[in-house]
Amino acid sequence: MAYPSRPEPLAMLTLHIGNKNYSSWSMRSWVLMTQVGIPFQEVVLRFDSFDPGSQFKRSAEALSPSGTVPVLVDGERVVWDTLAIAEYLAEGFPEHALWPLDRGERALARSATAAMHSGFGALRSHFPMNIEARLPDIGARVLRSQPEVVADLQRLQALWERLLARHDGPLLFERFSIADAFFAPVVMRLQTYAVPVSPRVARYMQQVQALEGVQAWVAAALAEHDFRPFEEPYRQAPDAP
Repeated sequence: MAYPSRPEPLAMLTLHIGNKNYSSWSMRSWVLMTQVGIPFQEVVLRFDSFDPGSQFKRSAEALSPSGTVPVLVDGERVVWDTLAIAEYLAEGFPEHALWPLDRGERALARSATAAMHSGFGALRSHFPMNIEARLPDIGARVLRSQPEVVADLQRLQALWERLLARHDGPLLFERFSIADAFFAPVVMRLQTYAVPVSPRVARYMQQVQALEGVQAWVAAALAEHDFRPFEEPYRQAPDAP
């Protein structure tokens, strides 16, 4: 796949993200850039509240109309939304082949990525990302009481199974791609809530967690120690009695 070459000298990119323990959307862009070695500066907008007027909202709205993270800043250019950021990086750094080179594979990878970008709402709502926690009881309770989450999980596993079976893994399109970066937060969710998966999906989850970019994100998330009660209404702070 040939993209137009970048006409101007490379400037240092800046990626604005939220708390690593909770911000699944931020994880996608950060892991994508870190895994392939695209240099960037990181700015964390700490989650205090998502209410209008909160410090987080004021900071995020100063960056982009979305008022959300992540936001990628490249000189005077501001790119928000994870899919837009991924496409911008794919165009700006064609040497990293962030999408598969084959046109058919690329179309399939884009389709899978778009499905994650816009779908699986029940799964994401009932299994919010929380890398630091291990919540198997909550996972089991959700699976018993929320059929729409079970349906999302069935669709997710079926998608992964189909993609992995085409070349027997180890990642969705053999080598790392945007698709794997987009599904990495879901992998972490399935681990947090101890969701049962098939053997092939379990192997894929292990491969994703072994990626250097994912390991670096997880290590930083575990080092935050920044419990946000509004993100975790289902439990007390980890060090609470």
